[in-house]
Amino acid sequence: MKASRLATYRHDLKQELGHILDWWSKYAPDPEHGGFYGRIDNLNQPDAAAPRGVVLNSRILWTFAAATRTQLDEGRLTMAAYSFDYLQKHFIDPEYGGVYWSVGPDGRPLNTRKQIYGLAFALYGFAEYYRAGGPKTALDEAIALFHWIEKYSFDNVRGGYLEAFARDGAPLAEPRLSARDRNDPKTMNTHLHVLEAYTNLYRVWQDPHLAQQLRRLIQVFWDYIVNPLSGHLCLFFDTGWAPQSDVISYGHDIEAAWLLPEAAEVLGDSALIQKCRDLAVIMAIAAARGLDETDGGLWFENHIYEKHWWVQAEAMVGFLNAWQISGEEHFLEKSLSCWHFTQKHLLDRANGEWYWGVDAKHHVMPGEDKAGFWKCPYHNSRACMEVMERLH
Repeated sequence: MKASRLATYRHDLKQELGHILDWWSKYAPDPEHGGFYGRIDNLNQPDAAAPRGVVLNSRILWTFAAATRTQLDEGRLTMAAYSFDYLQKHFIDPEYGGVYWSVGPDGRPLNTRKQIYGLAFALYGFAEYYRAGGPKTALDEAIALFHWIEKYSFDNVRGGYLEAFARDGAPLAEPRLSARDRNDPKTMNTHLHVLEAYTNLYRVWQDPHLAQQLRRLIQVFWDYIVNPLSGHLCLFFDTGWAPQSDVISYGHDIEAAWLLPEAAEVLGDSALIQKCRDLAVIMAIAAARGLDETDGGLWFENHIYEKHWWVQAEAMVGFLNAWQISGEEHFLEKSLSCWHFTQKHLLDRANGEWYWGVDAKHHVMPGEDKAGFWKCPYHNSRACMEVMERLH
């Protein structure tokens, strides 16, 4: 019975991955200006004037490059190449290095700040494209971003990484990632995605300094970011790692629960792997406090009663990972319940892709993007690929 359910789970996500990739291939490219539209609404109508963010473009690159590992479709690599060319031409700063935060529809720099979160995702995408068979220039660009992050962002005194800089690497008075974030110099979110990016780069470039910094990142989560009493992540910090917020992000809890052991596995340190696997189970238990028993979905945050697309995607992977580590069946049920919730409430059966999210009464959140500065194919496509690979 369980084998049949797992086979169905894998089959469903294989189909869904194809649907997601087909949607982005059809609707996201801008035939007039090149690259991808900066925003598309729930009716698949593009906003040709919307700015184009490095996060969206890097996540599209990663998605189509990664898809070549599971889909025997030459068109996926073609889309990755198209994305890489646009990123290289328009987002990489030829004078100061790094990548711009955004460009206009004409491809000219719009916001030239160097947000480390954005550099991390560009690095993540470049490394994945090289891993998929892309040119060595993709690896070279990823390595150059690693050096930029280490030169300007790494805190040699207290450890970890500072949030954002001016185009030339000068400190910024307001480093916040977005309007909804606190204006603190260090955040969990940036560290999580630097960890993710460095993990992917190490797969294709086993550099000793990279290995050292990846190991340090894992230790930062142990020492400062994971609350040892609750198992939840602390989200915002001052430069000395004093927590600045008590908000709980269930989606980030469960995402970090599988990205941390993945990083340890790539490093190949058996003791570190076991330590991170043990922590992953603790974090999955903490994240499960945000599950809604009435419908199986995972709430966004402890003070925001919405269920977002990316949170369900990460929950599918994170709870499945906890089941694989612990053998405890309730984790598998949690992974499946988040997928069933997604099928029922988030898949747009009429127009394709996933809605941004729903409110507490399952109403689709109005005015949110189908594609946009933050709405990208990476969380849901990655969830499909991770579940497929883990249940292979």
